[in-house]
Amino acid sequence: MTLPATTSTLSPRKAASPALTVRVGRERSGSIVKVEKVGDENQADVLDQSVYDNLNAEWVNRKGAWLIHPVLILAGKVVIDTIPGMRQEISWTLVNLLYLGFSYLMFHYVTGIPFHSDLHGGVYDNLTLWEQIDEGAQYTPAKKWLFIVPITLFLASTHYTHYDPWLFAINISALLIVLMPKLPVFHRYRVRFMVSEEPSTIGTPVTPNFPRSGTSTPSRDFASSIPPINLSEIEARL
Repeated sequence: MTLPATTSTLSPRKAASPALTVRVGRERSGSIVKVEKVGDENQADVLDQSVYDNLNAEWVNRKGAWLIHPVLILAGKVVIDTIPGMRQEISWTLVNLLYLGFSYLMFHYVTGIPFHSDLHGGVYDNLTLWEQIDEGAQYTPAKKWLFIVPITLFLASTHYTHYDPWLFAINISALLIVLMPKLPVFHRYRVRFMVSEEPSTIGTPVTPNFPRSGTSTPSRDFASSIPPINLSEIEARL
């Protein structure tokens, strides 16, 4: 008994799909406002801070450091009033803005210490003067005084400008810019504007197709070349 030859109707092998491609360094758009934290305070940083006194922030607690603020404000007011034709509304506004500007530049903009930074292991390099005062402790007498002075000056300037709405808007905007970095919630945080994002180093698949397997599918000619199987010969051998 001879079985008929079976031919395969399998279709020839299709063209291999394109290989998987990966694009590295995906571009990202920049951010208008970005809030980031500077460092994490650990036990090693605390030890480096306590080895030597931080002369850059120690003067805030010395005698006369608190008195210098009203003295500078009064001196600035006298100098500005000597300008011919100066109105009291503009004079108090300029005094308030100048004090707040220098205060922000000194306490919240400049980072690090100007001398002997190696003695503290560089733990103050990214910290502002406000963050260095009293080793970063909150609600200390020095920080309370530095918080009260700009508020008092703002109230005085608001009173002597006769509550002009435009001057009030300018003064309170400057006050908020200076007071916000003093809040504990913003300790070691930075607000950046117009920050461009770094390109990503993770590969992004562009064509999610599988590469060729390397095996071939039997064609019709190969299937027809297979000889038929004779069962009688197999039974005779058994």
